[in-house]
Amino acid sequence: MSTKINRRNAAFIIIAIFVISINMRPAITSIGPMLETIREQLVLTNAQVSLLTSVPVICMGIFAMLAPFLNRSFGLKWTMTVMIILVGTMTALRGFIPGYPVLIGTAFIVGIAIAVMGPLLSAMIKQYFPDRAASVIGIYSFGMGVGSAASAGLTAVFFDTTGSYLFALSIWSVLALVGLVAWFLAMPGQVKVRQLDTIVVKAERKKVRSPWKSRKAWLFLLFFGLQSSAFFSIITWLAPIATSAGMTLLQAGTLLSVMTTVQIFLNILLPLLMQRFSARKFWLLLMLIAGMTSIILFWTGIHSLMWIGAFIMGIPLGGLFPVALLLPLDETETAEEASAWTAMMQTGGFIMGGLLPLLIALVFDWTDNHHYTFVIMMLLYIMMVVLTFLIGDKKREIS
Repeated sequence: MSTKINRRNAAFIIIAIFVISINMRPAITSIGPMLETIREQLVLTNAQVSLLTSVPVICMGIFAMLAPFLNRSFGLKWTMTVMIILVGTMTALRGFIPGYPVLIGTAFIVGIAIAVMGPLLSAMIKQYFPDRAASVIGIYSFGMGVGSAASAGLTAVFFDTTGSYLFALSIWSVLALVGLVAWFLAMPGQVKVRQLDTIVVKAERKKVRSPWKSRKAWLFLLFFGLQSSAFFSIITWLAPIATSAGMTLLQAGTLLSVMTTVQIFLNILLPLLMQRFSARKFWLLLMLIAGMTSIILFWTGIHSLMWIGAFIMGIPLGGLFPVALLLPLDETETAEEASAWTAMMQTGGFIMGGLLPLLIALVFDWTDNHHYTFVIMMLLYIMMVVLTFLIGDKKREIS
């Protein structure tokens, strides 16, 4: 833990990171269970309705570079405050104004807000918890897993109870209120993530490595993009795949819930295991093999095997994201470098993550066959296996 903060402040910061991270997925993952309902009620194509998850993810990539600028201009406290308010307000708006333009517009703004929040949280972790980054990243990703699991599993329940997809989508705005309270308790003063440690002299600023010129940073970007593509493709399309295989909407929502429940435990367990047994390549290959096995089980269309597949798929969904977040933290030396590398990785990675579910929708509109969906998903995992060997283990592990 950083010597700059005491234990009490550290606890408040960790709680805030956890609660804020819960808010970073429900506006996106709640769409998956409602995909067919929204498509039918608003008379949309699969590509149009898929934009509701693709647009915010693409925005998370395009606008990630805003994070360092807003931090310098307005400070961490108020930048994060505004972003949390935007997520809550846009999510709530879905319950009051119906229609596709509102859904797309709110998805766009939510994507921008999450784009700013992500790199700043990673930089905070690098600054305040340099020696325990893996553990705190685990809590961060655990929070996102909780948000994903709750929204994926309960959105269908809310819809089944009320008959309104508008209510089922907008109810998740209440999480932002909790996020605001936690954030103000953790950040009572005006705070910035340090752009450089104060002991670094001006001449040394030139030595900060640009990620855009680093081969390793580009490998990290590709890996992050592929795991994001796999995550959002599964979260978006598993429920429609399940209903096309004969499950009810409630069963499909429960299938998602099983998968995301396993995910939330792996979000925190895998980083802790990696901190203790740090053979990065081994853990990545284990998760990727689990993902490919799950895709094969989903592909069968046999309900009992799909339930097993949902359980196993929670392993890569829960483990790959925190590992991907750790990659730039392991490679960089300062909070500034960590923020820059994370922003670059998320810029390209989330753009990829948003485009792949849209590609699946376009292919499905054209073919009306989910076999191609499974082919695309399998290719994502195969490419990640190749990248795992290119990235390798951390330098200090193999030196």
